[in-house]
Amino acid sequence: MNFLRRWIAPGGARDARAGARWVVLDTETTGVDPDTDALLAIGAVAVEDEGIRAADSFEIVVRHAGTIDPANVVVHGLGHAALDAGTAPSLALDAFRRWVDEAPCLAYHADFDRRVLDRAARLAGVAPLVGPWLDIAPVAASLHPDLARKGAGALDDWLGLYGIACVSRHNAASDALAAAELLLRLRSAAASQGTDGFDGLKALARDRRWLGHRR
Repeated sequence: MNFLRRWIAPGGARDARAGARWVVLDTETTGVDPDTDALLAIGAVAVEDEGIRAADSFEIVVRHAGTIDPANVVVHGLGHAALDAGTAPSLALDAFRRWVDEAPCLAYHADFDRRVLDRAARLAGVAPLVGPWLDIAPVAASLHPDLARKGAGALDDWLGLYGIACVSRHNAASDALAAAELLLRLRSAAASQGTDGFDGLKALARDRRWLGHRR
């Protein structure tokens, strides 16, 4: 089931300043190790100042011929039939790169998705994404330090805080849409504290990581 419209036409080139097109994304994989597990699906949606652009979105299942842990299939719902019918990795990743079009990429625990996508691009022999990345997780923790100290850290914790419903957790497109809604709430909270734009959010994330290392 498609929760976002699959859209692979390239968008206009933008930068990371306020008013730019940002991409919020999520990936599904064969496991939890970004350096060894295979990419199975990508879901993403564009966000601009006006909010989420549902018509400017991307969803694709990537063909995978290797083994799949049945326990993993239970989580993301991508079995052999769906993966056999998926798009070849080189075509899927090239289409995604063209759709992103150098926009900043944001994700919850973004380092995982970045490493998964970089490795998949390398194995497929296609160019990787080139835009800047931002992890939404430390932004949330920076804006809500009391909750972070009490153990909030999973995406579901922050979705619950803001009352954001996710249609189907661990579906890449649905998770990307929920993360985009979370980003809008966090961006509004940051703006109320005088922090605007991609660079401002990146500074919040950087400060949170620095404080985390100090503890």
